[in-house]
Formats: sequence, C-alpha cells, structure tokens
Amino acid sequence: MPRPQKCRRIHFEPQILYFKPAGIPLTKLEEVTLTLEEFEAIRLKDLEGITQDDASKAMDISQPTFHRLLLSARRKVAEALVLGKAIRVNGGNYKMVVTGERVFRCFDCKNEWMESYGTERPQKCPDCGSVNIRRSPSDRGPSKGHGYGGREKRGFQV
Repeated sequence: MPRPQKCRRIHFEPQILYFKPAGIPLTKLEEVTLTLEEFEAIRLKDLEGITQDDASKAMDISQPTFHRLLLSARRKVAEALVLGKAIRVNGGNYKMVVTGERVFRCFDCKNEWMESYGTERPQKCPDCGSVNIRRSPSDRGPSKGHGYGGREKRGFQV
C-alpha cells in the first residue's frame, strides 16, 4: 500500500479554468486535465522563472516530486497544443497558502510588528529582545480563531 500523498501548497488560484482551441465546438473536443499542483509547477518554473529547488520549497514538496509534477504538466500542455485538445484545470491534493502579513506582539514591551507569510516565525522581539512573543490577538490567522491548536493550554511554548 503506497503512503498517502503529501498536500501541496498552492500560492495562486487561476481565474480561468478551461482552455480550448478556437472554432471547434466543445462537444467535439477531447480534453486533458491539469491539476492545480501541475498548474502551480508551470507557473513557478516557466512563468516566474524560479529554480526547481526554490519552487519545490514554495510548494512544500521535494525537488524530485516537483520535477515529476512539472514534467507531467508540460506533457499534458504539449498534448493539448499538438493534438488540439482542451485543457481543464481541476482537482488535485493541495492547500491554498494565505499571502500577506502576520502581526506579532511582544507581551513584555507591548511592541507589535508585521512579518510576511512564508517567512519563519520570529524568535524574539525586534525592540527589546524578549522571547515572550505571540501572534497578536487581533491577528490570529485567516480564520481569526485560536491559531495555536490549543498547545499553550497543555504547557507547550508556541
């Protein structure tokens, strides 16, 4: 039994999910399905021009897995272009990554500052150097919920 596939991180959700050759009715076309992970691999490597190593880190997968995704995506796009098939962007095993800023607060000096998503969690306050920092109560992530999974209630330092 193979191990479960790791959920891939996607940073861009396409607005257009279907491409087809002009002048041919959709009912007469075969189609290929490009997963959102494959779409993201093409976007990162071919459009953004970043290295496979950096792209694999952005998607939270290994570089060989990223390479396989990219090859699969390019093969499907080539098949659609050469053989006149439609491309449907749909499905996959992914999680959308929230972009923007996180707000952190030092509970010693009350300083608040912002850090971009995708950067590591700060280890200390930039003003006083205290390690007594947490996400600001006003900014508990996209859901504005608890944010720590209840870990601090059980004595874990977050």
